Amino acid sequence: MEQLPTPPGERPARTTHASPGGSYTATATVSDQGIVTGWSEEARRMLGHAASEVVGRPAADLLADRSDRSGGTAGSGGTGPAARPVGPGQERWSGTVPLRHRDGRRLDAALLAHRRAALGEAAEWFVVSAVAGAPDASWEGPLGEWAFDRSPCAMAVFDEDLRLVRANAGMHRALTLTEAEMRGLRLSEIAPDPVSEETERGMRRVLETGEPQSVDGFVRPPGAGAAHGWATSLAPVPGPDGRVRAVYLSAQDRPAGDAAPRQPLPPTLAGARVDTPPDSARTAQELADAAVPRLADFAVVDLLEPSARGETPAPAPGTGPLTVSRSAVRSVLGASQEARFAVGDSAVYPALSPPVECLAAGRGAVYGTADPAVVRWVAQDPGAGWIGEHGTHSLMLVPLRDGRVTVGLALFSRHQRREPFDLEDLRLAEELTARAATGIHRARRTVREHTTTMTLQRSLLPHTLPVQSALEIASRYLPSVGEAGVGGDWFDVIPLSGARVALVVGDVVGHGMRASATMGRLRTAVRTLADVDLPPDELLTHLDDLIIHLSSDETGGETAGGIGTTCLYVVYDPVTRRCTAARAGHPPPAVVSPEGSAYLLDVPAGPPLGLGGLPFETVEVDLPEGSLLALYTDGLLQAREHDIDEALDGMLAALVQPASSLDTVCDRVLTAMLTHRPDDDVALLVARTRALHTDKVAVWDLPSDPSFVAQARRNATDQLAVWGLEEAAFVTELVVSELVTNAIRYGSPPVQLRLIHEGTTLISEVSDASGTAPHMRRARIFDEGGRGLLLVAQLTQRWGTRHTLFGKTIWAEQSLAEF
Repeated sequence: MEQLPTPPGERPARTTHASPGGSYTATATVSDQGIVTGWSEEARRMLGHAASEVVGRPAADLLADRSDRSGGTAGSGGTGPAARPVGPGQERWSGTVPLRHRDGRRLDAALLAHRRAALGEAAEWFVVSAVAGAPDASWEGPLGEWAFDRSPCAMAVFDEDLRLVRANAGMHRALTLTEAEMRGLRLSEIAPDPVSEETERGMRRVLETGEPQSVDGFVRPPGAGAAHGWATSLAPVPGPDGRVRAVYLSAQDRPAGDAAPRQPLPPTLAGARVDTPPDSARTAQELADAAVPRLADFAVVDLLEPSARGETPAPAPGTGPLTVSRSAVRSVLGASQEARFAVGDSAVYPALSPPVECLAAGRGAVYGTADPAVVRWVAQDPGAGWIGEHGTHSLMLVPLRDGRVTVGLALFSRHQRREPFDLEDLRLAEELTARAATGIHRARRTVREHTTTMTLQRSLLPHTLPVQSALEIASRYLPSVGEAGVGGDWFDVIPLSGARVALVVGDVVGHGMRASATMGRLRTAVRTLADVDLPPDELLTHLDDLIIHLSSDETGGETAGGIGTTCLYVVYDPVTRRCTAARAGHPPPAVVSPEGSAYLLDVPAGPPLGLGGLPFETVEVDLPEGSLLALYTDGLLQAREHDIDEALDGMLAALVQPASSLDTVCDRVLTAMLTHRPDDDVALLVARTRALHTDKVAVWDLPSDPSFVAQARRNATDQLAVWGLEEAAFVTELVVSELVTNAIRYGSPPVQLRLIHEGTTLISEVSDASGTAPHMRRARIFDEGGRGLLLVAQLTQRWGTRHTLFGKTIWAEQSLAEF
């Protein structure tokens, strides 16, 4: 409903809002002379009179019995029906008054009026009346009785609209009002006071979060003076359905000198906040915000730079100037004073100044601005000029210490409050700074550990992908942002013999330094096992054994040895276009055919690594040239908004979209799958298959007869001539001659020679049916043989043995870049 416009010169009463149940508060303001000066929309709803019809008229005109003008207005000093008399100097009035509705009806309204006087303005009466809506039966049943009976002291229950539902006798005594006078009103309407408004803000937080709150201070009863304060606790009242239906307010009177803290400690400084990563700058600002204006009129928080170990010892007495980082500032004067302190810049405290002495002593101190130490400090330090401004008269310096570690210094001052800091203020400040120091130290330690883990992990991941011709490859790695830290996801691309390439993706269970270290061990083990050309299933079996050995060496911890680690190992051969894969508890790879169809490769799941005794299975499929392979870790599929099947469908849909490059494919998949920074690490490896056609591969079947070694050399040199590689013929003849001779002499038929021209590499392979692997040995002076493999090793870039289902293959690679 729109608020009626206020005529010129008229002052509107404060507008309140109706609750969902129809209850609302009608408000008006009346001058000491009995003239209506403000009229709310709710008052119009209650009596039907618009503001323009009432403001400026005598309040007595609203009475049902106009002859009883003496008792109808709060400002008249008389008494009305059931009204309390207004004595000289009285600041509050309450009573039941008969009012006349605009349509002529009589309304008996319970009124509560407070006399108030703003600075520089005439005194007036703020009049409120609660208009009840439809009754809520739940407050007449067990819920209301239970809430009321739980009261340990002065206690009230407020509903979801923050209106009073019930109050106990202690509350009546504290506010010197009956329940009938308070029911249906908000606390700020029962007793207008800044602390009442702060308490209502705490009530809203209870309704929103369901968490208890505390407010240091409550409306003081008339005549209590400044010698009493109130410790107020707010707690949620859940309904039968578990939803917060109301708020307990429990207030305990605390006389002056009570040892209880005078101000509440923000829960964030106590480390209660766990939904966001710790942050030292935020914690420093929370400390300043908590201290101003409750404890001080001005606060500055300066942090020391941590050492390489992350710990900052306090300076020794008599040390020279001390450099700090200005991390937070707060002033009751707002930006006009805060702007002089550039947060994030460095500041220097002179030697022997109070801040340096305070840090060296490791305890807080209170100073007057006329103290000689402060006067010397201001004279030495231009940055301390603010101490002489705005009437500053009291200073308090408190180190931020977490155990034996000093992280900074907090400076507090007063210029609006007349009383100087005392020992109770120092005690409260030390408690606040101790909690803040714990948060800052924890934040720095977390950041340091996260940085170290990230550095270790990135050093273990491949910095560049190896040059090879079998696959076009692109990759992405995103570390997690959760408090658990960086995980142990990894990927690798390993060139194998025969122009083949292995793709590896793994996920070590757990997070942090331990997971990264385990990941490094496993990546090294995979590379070592790949170098001996183990089939995927055998390689995973060896990894499983390694995890078991690691776990037996470690005890405790969620990541002991990496038990539960998953791995996917894929080998692609560009000559046969065959893909061989095995997985240990890892998600299967995705394949997109050249025609655009996408599917998950049906690889037997296999158990996670570290369980032992269970087999791994291998699957072999033929992939056409131009097929797309996608390997990934499960962090890519753990979207908050979707289940696993929807996530897989979304990933396949992103993979099939046309893209100019594989980098675009990676970015498109991450954009489609991640709507937020991941809670777990994400590794993504995308590869497009290539093929080595018959014009790059030559194969000859050879009889197991030494006389055909010469024919093998001639076949090799002729093929090199076809490829235009005549300059490599001499070395190739020697290599082919030695490998074929060994296969015929020591191996078993059939014998086969294969040459592969892959880019700038020439690969010579000789296969036979024997499983016996040759080994290089040092020949003695008069030996007639034994120098062949030594010669091969000297003439080629690398050589080795690859075992197959039907025997073995001896291979050697020559670099063509030098020819």
